[in-house]
Amino acid sequence: MYSLVRSLLFRLDAETAHGFSLSMLDAIHRLRLTGTQARVDDPVEIMGLKFPNRVGLAAGLDKNADHLDALGALGFGFVEVGTVTPKPQPGNPKPRLFRLPEQGAIINRMGFNNAGVDHLVRNVQRSHYDGIIGINIGKNLTTPVERAVDDYTICLQRVHAHAHYVAVNISSPNTPGLRNLQFGEHLDNLLGALREQCSRLDRESGRRVPLAVKIAPDMDDNETALVAKALKANGIDAVIATNTTVSRDAVIGLPNAEEQGGLSGRPVFEPSNTVVRALRRHLPSMPIIGVGGIDSGETAHGKRDAGADLVQLYSGFIYRGPALVAECAKALKV
Repeated sequence: MYSLVRSLLFRLDAETAHGFSLSMLDAIHRLRLTGTQARVDDPVEIMGLKFPNRVGLAAGLDKNADHLDALGALGFGFVEVGTVTPKPQPGNPKPRLFRLPEQGAIINRMGFNNAGVDHLVRNVQRSHYDGIIGINIGKNLTTPVERAVDDYTICLQRVHAHAHYVAVNISSPNTPGLRNLQFGEHLDNLLGALREQCSRLDRESGRRVPLAVKIAPDMDDNETALVAKALKANGIDAVIATNTTVSRDAVIGLPNAEEQGGLSGRPVFEPSNTVVRALRRHLPSMPIIGVGGIDSGETAHGKRDAGADLVQLYSGFIYRGPALVAECAKALKV
């Protein structure tokens, strides 16, 4: 059934299809039909949180938590919403989302388009979804990298009471200078400030909210080792590996391959696995959420074999539909 729906949706431009699909999903959910997508139970405790299964939805698909209830009913063990910034921003000019179906891939240069952190928080408060919610935070385009910590701390303060975990996005290629935050003094200053604030909020609220950091696949072994060292030194609870890649090696010559932005889907599977393996060597006990190129139960298991404790879907979900969630959860069930 989904293959037929997809063939119709793919006649629309990618961003229009994205919005229309989510609106349709909301309508189906209101008719109480999404519940037919049974969740695979495979409970696991990670970061002190009890996940119903190991398969989550990656950030970026529902930036404002506008569709949290409908997406949560599709069998995910957890849903990550965002990336959200302190102030609303339109993102980059359109077109900014492109399909590469030959490789099961997507290129996006959305640029953290979102309605602002207060809008997202209101949506989460209204939601009836009772699963694990991660909230992914970032900085506004107009905020200099040198002041990025201000934006991240504003977002953390706003979302802390409403998130089961908070993901810090320092790896999108679509906000100029953002990836500089992954290295050196920038990284230590940011993580140190967020760890201090999160611990204070934990004490004040009487509940512990884990901090995760989302990193890029475009790092060599030495860079990955330095990032791992900073994560451990600053008491970060988990790492999300990885975001999209700026490499085009796997899609040379394909339509849309030269579009600027981050490439996701099948071509990033091995690069992200390489980073996951390196992180596991350097961080033997830190939870890793593996994301990138998962489009089958087999690839979900491959991400687990690389060292991931949990996995997230995005591009594979667009190409395969809701059935992929249960397929992956069954493949990871132990």
